[in-house]
Amino acid sequence: MPWPHKDLLDVTQLSKEEILLLLDTAQRFAEINTRPVKKAPVLKGKSVVLFFAEPSTRTRVSFDVAAKRLSADSFAIATSGSSLQKGESLADTARTLEAMHPDAIVIRHHASGAAQYLAERLACSVINAGDGQHAHPTQALLDAFTLRQAWNGELEGKTLTILGDIAHSRVARSGVDLFSRLGIQVRLCAPRTLLPPGLASWPAEVFTDPKAALAGTDAVMCLRLQLERQQAGLLPSLNEYAARYGLSSRLLAAAPDALILHPGPMNRGIEIASDLADGPKSRILHQVAAGVAVRMAVLHLLLTRKP
Repeated sequence: MPWPHKDLLDVTQLSKEEILLLLDTAQRFAEINTRPVKKAPVLKGKSVVLFFAEPSTRTRVSFDVAAKRLSADSFAIATSGSSLQKGESLADTARTLEAMHPDAIVIRHHASGAAQYLAERLACSVINAGDGQHAHPTQALLDAFTLRQAWNGELEGKTLTILGDIAHSRVARSGVDLFSRLGIQVRLCAPRTLLPPGLASWPAEVFTDPKAALAGTDAVMCLRLQLERQQAGLLPSLNEYAARYGLSSRLLAAAPDALILHPGPMNRGIEIASDLADGPKSRILHQVAAGVAVRMAVLHLLLTRKP
């Protein structure tokens, strides 16, 4: 199946068939990551700019590793090392980068819609590595890849509970759309103050009681409390949030066999107990490994497509 997209901006642009193609491609690249020599020449001569205007470890490094393992050249810049700090506009920075003829720009930005803004103006591929509270498509894809591996390809009819700061989470927004189209029943659980408006249109059940949300679930994904995006007064205290909504063995008693995921970075003891994060049901490090394979697949499909 030919890949039709110049850019990857959100999972909503992908059909179910395209999602499965991407996951199947990632599965083939996952094998490369287990070899003694972790290298394939498929993108030799291609160049990828990693343009991160927000802090990142997992996403930035995994895109860098993915590009290098496909033999592409990658170049990383951040706000602190760019002319954005001097007042240059995002559009002018992007045009400057494109004048150097990269094949792809991977962007993370605090403004929702930043990736689409660039994609509409640049000829090279643009990959959204997270834009504001809007979307994080490769995170949703790697989470689906992780669950697909754990469940031996059987996603249809499984139940996933997303627990935590839904209101400020681009991970939740992208995940709900993608998981539901793969046949996973999605539950969302958070305090009322951390639930966004418009949830009636989301393909998910909504809970404020974590015990009810977790009852019988097959997997639970904890979300980071994004205090930097929150207004004051949304939570009484971190201790109260941790006591009621932090994933603990007590809460997980309602679903003792559930797999545990977290997109990171984790606030241990607040969103998730350390014994669960490091326990046998945790798939958190599997997510990190999946991130490299999925981002290799994204780069491969975008940069080898025939216009």
